[in-house]
Amino acid sequence: MGKQKTVLLPSQQRILNGLAENIRYARLRRDLSAEQIAERAGIGRSTLVKVEKGDQGVAIGTYLKVLFALGLADDLKKVAADDVLGRRLQDAKINVREKASKKQ
Repeated sequence: MGKQKTVLLPSQQRILNGLAENIRYARLRRDLSAEQIAERAGIGRSTLVKVEKGDQGVAIGTYLKVLFALGLADDLKKVAADDVLGRRLQDAKINVREKASKKQ
């Protein structure tokens, strides 16, 4: 059986395209060639082209390698760091309870 291709929703693809565009601009602002970043990331130039086009078939680890080569890997630590919705949901659960959970 062949590998089934996952298709992103249009809104998801727009986010990936935005990331790809940001990666490309970061490379250009640093005045680095595609060959230089591909070499530093340990990937082929054609794979970097896919990253910079937002190809959904590229592994997230490859995106991380490129961000690392650009000095931007720490930006991934910011994802969901300030989870406003999650904190509101958590606070709503805490407010409903009359006492804290039992610690074991």
